[in-house]
Amino acid sequence: MVSLDEAEANRAFAESVGAAFPILSDPTQKAAQAYGVVSPGGRYARRWTFYIDQKGIIRAIDKRVNPSSHGEDMVEQLKALGFPQR
Repeated sequence: MVSLDEAEANRAFAESVGAAFPILSDPTQKAAQAYGVVSPGGRYARRWTFYIDQKGIIRAIDKRVNPSSHGEDMVEQLKALGFPQR
């Protein structure tokens, strides 16, 4: 997950929702701009998911993320793309 917020704000958010995954703080928007996900006005990064293989190749981009089903959606997409299970 990438956020345009400072690290401390992301840490507080992660703790408030019990997130068990890393959040990249990108207040300079360098990473978000590289992936083309900066929203109009530059206030947040769009909710897109990039599926990147071990060689660093983007295999798919999900631009229609539904937060309520995204975990399951990701599992299905990873299977469809042939990513190995761990």
